[in-house]
Amino acid sequence: MSSSQTSAIGCQGRVTSTGEIRPGRVGEVMVAIRGGVEAFLARDADDGSIAPYEEIVVVDEVAPQTVLVTRLYGSAPPSQES
Repeated sequence: MSSSQTSAIGCQGRVTSTGEIRPGRVGEVMVAIRGGVEAFLARDADDGSIAPYEEIVVVDEVAPQTVLVTRLYGSAPPSQES
């Protein structure tokens, strides 16, 4: 998706160092959007937990500056093995 788009849906980002997402609680993510990076409150789309620094993708916007996200790589990042 283009970083100049106005909707956050489909944009990628990362959970902030203090913004862990937990079941029933919002966390904080930084999302690449509109040619920059913006902070959003976030909930896991599956009502699970997403740890700090994990990469995410936005799947829905539920309110201004509040999004539903899911892990970009499922439960674990891809292996870096050669």
